[in-house]
This record gives sequence, structure tokens and C-alpha cells, in this order.
Amino acid sequence: MAQEEALARVGASHGIKDLAGKLHFYDCWAPDYDQDLAALHYRAPRLAVDCLTQAVWDLPHSALILDVACGTGLVAVELQARGFLRLHGVDGSPRMLQQAQARGLYQQLQLCTLGQEPLPSPAGTFDAVLVVGALSEGQVPCSAIPELLRVTKPGGLVCLTTRTNPSNLKYKAALEATLDRLEQAGAWTCLVAQPVDRWELATSESELVLGASAQDGFISGIIYLYRKQQETTQG
Repeated sequence: MAQEEALARVGASHGIKDLAGKLHFYDCWAPDYDQDLAALHYRAPRLAVDCLTQAVWDLPHSALILDVACGTGLVAVELQARGFLRLHGVDGSPRMLQQAQARGLYQQLQLCTLGQEPLPSPAGTFDAVLVVGALSEGQVPCSAIPELLRVTKPGGLVCLTTRTNPSNLKYKAALEATLDRLEQAGAWTCLVAQPVDRWELATSESELVLGASAQDGFISGIIYLYRKQQETTQG
């Protein structure tokens, strides 16, 4: 029954396309968020942090990391488990931030709705920036991606995830067009584009696609990792 309720709530969240409605939903969802995502076998936080730390061997534990749309802090749990302790987080939901604050893993948490306002940090602040689970319709718009780059240090890392189930394919295509434009402009370089079959349990049969992931009820996702261009010095 708990899994059925979780599937219903997550399915409802995916169906909300306007930002105000989404943020209200997340405020109400905050107390049940962790247990619902556990019931759905949601793997994105662990997979994203694995990607970040395994692809880049020289990221020091002293790195200053920003968790954008941090929710209750599931990404911070994974980062701390790997020895990263200098963590900042932002989210558009006050109640999600309350849950994150209770974990005691972030040095700083701030209310910020990316896409509606700039990130509350100076340019070139962070060694790495992660956005896990918030890149979809009604959440972080593709137009906000350059803002992630702005707050990343030259040579720093940006790790992004999105779902690749049928209802998110339009957003994924727009996202990838944005990522590619920035790469072609020399703003960053793609290090990893890693498809994942077992992302989370599907909330409806229409979200499944033919293939291995459909056989066990999981939808798919993808992780991107970019390195921001180093600053060049004038001769």
C-alpha cells in the first residue's frame, strides 16, 4: 500500500506543469518525500554522485559543492558518505529546506527558485554544481542552465540529470539542445552522458518503453557531467 501511495504521489507531481503548482505540491509532500522515493527505488542521487566522483578523480574532499533544487538533502547524504562536507543547497520549497536543514549536512541553505531568480552566489563560487531530479517540465527551465555555469569556478564541474521516459522526452530534447549550444560556444566540455535503465519505478504503464527497463517496471534516465572552460590569460 505504501508503494501504491508513493506511485500515486510521484505520478501526480510529474503531471503538474506550472511552477507555482509544483512548489505548492512539494511543500505539502516534504514530510513524506524521503519514504516515497525510497518506495520507488529512486536512484538518481547515488548515481549522480557516483558519476561525479568516479569520472573526476582529482575532485578534493575540500571542494565547495552547490546542490540546486536540493529537496530534503538526498544528494547531500550521498556526498557526505564519500567525504564531501562543504555543501550548500538551494530550493524553491520552504518545507523541503526545513527537512534538509534537519539533516545537518549543509553549511548553508537558501530559498531560491532557479528560473525565476538568479542563484544567490557570486560568479565562480563553486567547485561543483549538481541538479538532480529537477530538470523537467514545470521545474527548472532549460533557460536557467547558464546560471549554473555562472556560479561554477573555471574548470569546475556541473552534473545534471533528467528522466528519459516518454512524457519527459520533449523536455530532454530541449535540454540537450541547450547543453550542446553551450558546448559549441566553448563554455564547457561534456565529460559524461550516461544513460541509466533503472532510474525509478514507473508511475503508470504509459511511462514504460519497450526494452529491458520496461520488464521490471522501471523508467530510464540520464546523467550529464560537464567541465566549465578554464579562464584563458592574455599574453
